[in-house]
Amino acid sequence: MLGRVYNVSVSATLFNSPNPPRFLCLLNNKGKNNFSYISNPLYDSLKTIRWNSNNNCRMEAASNFVTRASAQPLKNADQLIDSVETFIFDCDGVVWKGDKLIDGVPETLDMLRSKGKRLVFVTNNSTKSRRQYGKKFETLGLSVSEEEIFASSFAAAAYLKSINFPKDKKVYVIGEDGILKELELAGFQYLGGPEDGGKKIELKPGFFMEHDENVGAVVVGFDRSFNYYKIQYGTLCIRENPGCLFIATNRDAVTHLTDAQEWAGGGSMVGAISGSTQREPLVVGKPSTFMMDYLANKFGILKSQICMVGDRLDTDILFGQNGGCKTLLVLSGVTSLSMLQNPNNSIQPDFYTSKISDFLSLKAATV
Repeated sequence: MLGRVYNVSVSATLFNSPNPPRFLCLLNNKGKNNFSYISNPLYDSLKTIRWNSNNNCRMEAASNFVTRASAQPLKNADQLIDSVETFIFDCDGVVWKGDKLIDGVPETLDMLRSKGKRLVFVTNNSTKSRRQYGKKFETLGLSVSEEEIFASSFAAAAYLKSINFPKDKKVYVIGEDGILKELELAGFQYLGGPEDGGKKIELKPGFFMEHDENVGAVVVGFDRSFNYYKIQYGTLCIRENPGCLFIATNRDAVTHLTDAQEWAGGGSMVGAISGSTQREPLVVGKPSTFMMDYLANKFGILKSQICMVGDRLDTDILFGQNGGCKTLLVLSGVTSLSMLQNPNNSIQPDFYTSKISDFLSLKAATV
């Protein structure tokens, strides 16, 4: 184990590498201490950050490298089902692709509920609020309550609440309606979002772009109206407003806008802002364990009694592993068997299977 101590400025990035360790944030705000956890995608480690009135922070890090055995094909679904109390499902590539439900999903969810299992649905897609996702589940014929849904749009607002983000500060949003709705429900002031999608910059000689100096956080998510105006505005806030946070809902490389092909994901928007600011974001979606910790506290769940089911190695599976859960990779989304078994892939789930409806067929095969 290797320990390090750093002194850095809060106005610089909270993460000093593309793959920062998991860490506990301690924010001292007017004498009140608040804690939040952010995780490392690649290491099982702890980093403690403390801010003081001089806008300096002290970091202490310790990293442990974890070697995992190769993933095993799921052969006995009953054994896995009986070993946990809660299943956390990713949505895109697991429950649906685009607006099309994946075969066998309703029957599988019904079977798990009949066995008394708690079901939770966690998505990195920030375009919708929890309420809007509830309507999507309903449209697809699935009975899922708002309390069972956790989107990264909600995670961004929940994170700001967890650190007592000042209500007199504003949030600049590079993203879609889901983030705006969750910020509004949490009582935060915001600007940007889809409204800035049609704005353009006329680069005349001597042109100077103004920005709101009261912006204390820039939240970046998937944004189909992403443009140069948003890049410049977000960059100015992060670089010039003291202590301004740079928060990403996720860094997914691709997403499923349709079931026909993969599309550039929220990571492309985050990457543009990271490139212009030379800052790494604080990521609140998977594989950060912020949502896992939130869920465990909300429902009183033991993490060892959770199975994370997802189609992405670098978000879903790491999310489960960082949280100390069992993990099941399904091959119905972005990850193929060849990608999983590639010698260069170091992320190994506990089990893998073709799709979640294999719970039904594999269950029958073991009777």
